Amino acid sequence: MDHDHIATSAGRNGATTDGAVAPAPNPAAAVDAAKLEALVSRILSDLGGAFSVPLVRIGDRLGLYRHLREGVALTAEELAERAGAAPRYVAEWLAAQAASGYVTYDAQGGRFGLSPEQAMVFAHDNSPVDLRGAFDLAAAMGGNTDLVAEAFRSGGGVGWGDQAGCLFCAVGRFFRQKYVNNLVASWLPALDGVTERLARGGAVADVGCGHGHSTVLMAQAYPKARFTGFDFHEGSIEEARAQARAHGVEDRVSFEVATAKDFPGGSYDLVTCFDCLHDLGDPRAAARRIRQALAPDGTWMFVEPMAGDRLEDNLHPVGRLMYSASTMVCVPTSLDQEVGEALGAQAGEARLGEIAREAGFGRFRRATETPFNMVLEARP
Repeated sequence: MDHDHIATSAGRNGATTDGAVAPAPNPAAAVDAAKLEALVSRILSDLGGAFSVPLVRIGDRLGLYRHLREGVALTAEELAERAGAAPRYVAEWLAAQAASGYVTYDAQGGRFGLSPEQAMVFAHDNSPVDLRGAFDLAAAMGGNTDLVAEAFRSGGGVGWGDQAGCLFCAVGRFFRQKYVNNLVASWLPALDGVTERLARGGAVADVGCGHGHSTVLMAQAYPKARFTGFDFHEGSIEEARAQARAHGVEDRVSFEVATAKDFPGGSYDLVTCFDCLHDLGDPRAAARRIRQALAPDGTWMFVEPMAGDRLEDNLHPVGRLMYSASTMVCVPTSLDQEVGEALGAQAGEARLGEIAREAGFGRFRRATETPFNMVLEARP
């Protein structure tokens, strides 16, 4: 039998050259039923989380979580009255939250509440696991779908200020709790001699400062030092200035619009970059400028997402989040800028260290880490 003839004789729609119809492939024939069930179960769980995004944001916006935290367990009607909302909507919202495990439900009393653990996630502004900003970020990424899909086709980028919705607001809120709980307490003390130096005074440049949460926190902790925050996004700088005024540190903190590779000043005792180096179009030029701007014995601290150096090292829940955010935000942002290196949010320590050493830093190390970040220290 001519096997080559059989392999090539099927035409479009499965028709063969002699008029017969080739049997359609049966995709189920090779399927492992248990693996399929596990995959569908995981996807249903993912979809439940995705469908919860607008509900969490509504609960946060209307203060529903806050009212559950402040009082005893409430009925839907009691919560609606406290929040000034319609009872029927609140009842359905509570049912969805209970099904998600985001609130607790007492079936006997028909009441809802927050456990201490749930309150830490949804109702405490300075909690180390306040994740409400992550839901805002998920919504912003969803709104960017069309913009990023077009960038997939063109190979271009999506500008930081051009993203749908207030993406930079969501990013600022999401990262703030991380800085509140780690920056002064553990990250700065992990650097060699930096806290002692800042306690005496000194000058700090916070490059890629965004809304200025990190800058203001450092200024509050070290009242003798002076701080300048730089960011290329004018809207973020305006918000950062408002943050400085609100926290009473505007006499020692200033914010300027500038890129990471041309920010002004020099002889800085410390330059910081928080969760932003991988977003830059030209991180190598930024590293060189930081090296030039430092005092001879200064320190560059840059905080980047926790990542291994190989893809297989990052195939876990945190890596999943980071790669997804990187696809929707970090890579498009970098590709919109000059050079467009697009490091991505999972660049890994080896690649980041290469950038530091190439820029002229003689010493490089991981100073400390959290499950979500590595704190890297580079010195001349």
